Amino acid sequence: MTNTAGANAPLRGKNVAVVHAAWHSCGSYQVNVSQIMAYRGLGARVVSVALMDALSSPAPLGARWPAYLAATQDLSADARYFVSAPTRLLWASGLLLDGWWPLIHGDQASWLIALAKRAEAPKELLDQRFDLIHANHYFTLPLAERLGRGAPILVETQDIQARQYELRNQGGFFIPPYASYDDMLKVELEWTRRADLCIHLNAEEYMEFKRLLPQARHALIYPAAPPAPLTEKAEEIVIVASDNYANYMSLRWFLNDVLPRAGDVKLSIYGNIDGGVKARDEALYERHRALFAGRVVDIGAVYKRAACILLPTIEGHGLSIKAVEALSCGAPLIATPLAFRGMGVDARGLSNVVLCEDAEAFAIALREAAGRARRAVESAASDTRRLYEKAFSPQAYAQALAEALRDLT
Repeated sequence: MTNTAGANAPLRGKNVAVVHAAWHSCGSYQVNVSQIMAYRGLGARVVSVALMDALSSPAPLGARWPAYLAATQDLSADARYFVSAPTRLLWASGLLLDGWWPLIHGDQASWLIALAKRAEAPKELLDQRFDLIHANHYFTLPLAERLGRGAPILVETQDIQARQYELRNQGGFFIPPYASYDDMLKVELEWTRRADLCIHLNAEEYMEFKRLLPQARHALIYPAAPPAPLTEKAEEIVIVASDNYANYMSLRWFLNDVLPRAGDVKLSIYGNIDGGVKARDEALYERHRALFAGRVVDIGAVYKRAACILLPTIEGHGLSIKAVEALSCGAPLIATPLAFRGMGVDARGLSNVVLCEDAEAFAIALREAAGRARRAVESAASDTRRLYEKAFSPQAYAQALAEALRDLT
């Protein structure tokens, strides 16, 4: 999607900053890619502002910037900037008080706000005037406000982050008194309410934020993901997953409870989840080492040859971008009901989807899929591809975004 003009470009001549976490190879990154595509398609000049969620040397130095830069070449912004709180603040008294101290008790909500307040942005970025700031996640709002200088700010919440922190804390080492869900939610809401418009990516999230922040303006806009290539050759059963704790828990369930019941089924697991499994449970990783293909540069090639995509989701909050990607390629899916959380769709009505409530049902469906793995797949005409085009395509997202912004710009 490129810049357009005329009636179809309501943001023509506008300067828009999309502020987002410096994450890659995950669902949030795909959301950011689609946001930038949408704004450019609506006629705006779009600036990407990537905020590192850790102390770091300026890009391209630092431990994580090189990997981020290498993995985000498809980000089609008109200009890109990279922002982080500098490492020299490691032992600064202010950060010790309102950053490190909360963090050692598990309060990741306050830690990320402390970093964003101290993020150092290039002068060239700070000197620009923006007509609109699109912030992703509440913790980018301190930076968004600095850049906006009175311009309208919308925040795309991408789930209640306190839920993610609570889940992530289960695998961490913290000291009492432990930060509670309510503690972290309070921080999140204090910042979220400052936005001029709150955009939510799924129906449950939309209703919950409306209840929690009744005075704020809210909009439900399902996220877009760039379409994966249509399946062309039904050759391989696959799982695609990035490294986060919910994906780890789901994959552990699949490997421990589903796969032993499925018999001699061949499949491959793509994405950087391999590193997450190895770090959290090395014995589990070693038992199934042959299944892990790791992160690949061209994930589209994986979707092209997918005979079946597995979504063994038992943990997680918010709409799953990996599930949206799977919809878009048109391949048959085997999934738990939780994989379709927040989509507002009854997946039982999709002819190329098998929903499984438990490990035994999932294993049976997997065995049956393995028996027809090389049959032709009518991907372009599939129910899942049609659902993607109607609700989760960049075009659908851009149209919904334009309607939500009508009163802000």
